[in-house]
Amino acid sequence: MSILVEKTPNPLAMKFTSPVHMFDGNNSYPVHQGDVSDYPILNQLLTLDGVNHVFGFQTFITIIKEPDADWATLTPVVTKLMTEFGYAGDE
Repeated sequence: MSILVEKTPNPLAMKFTSPVHMFDGNNSYPVHQGDVSDYPILNQLLTLDGVNHVFGFQTFITIIKEPDADWATLTPVVTKLMTEFGYAGDE
């Protein structure tokens, strides 16, 4: 199992889907710069260079990057952080 990375219609956004449940209930969890979430993974993702804001829902996180950030650089850092939090499933 691993994290599935998918493009979205928005070129500034990428969807990272975990094989495990990350967020409770049916609420979404948008977090912008300067906000603090109850979910440490979302707070940590906001500290990454190039991340503008994040959105979590059940099994996925959508990352919205800064226009000058590069997905080729950002994607492996996001998946590594999600893996460190235990969201990559059984490897």
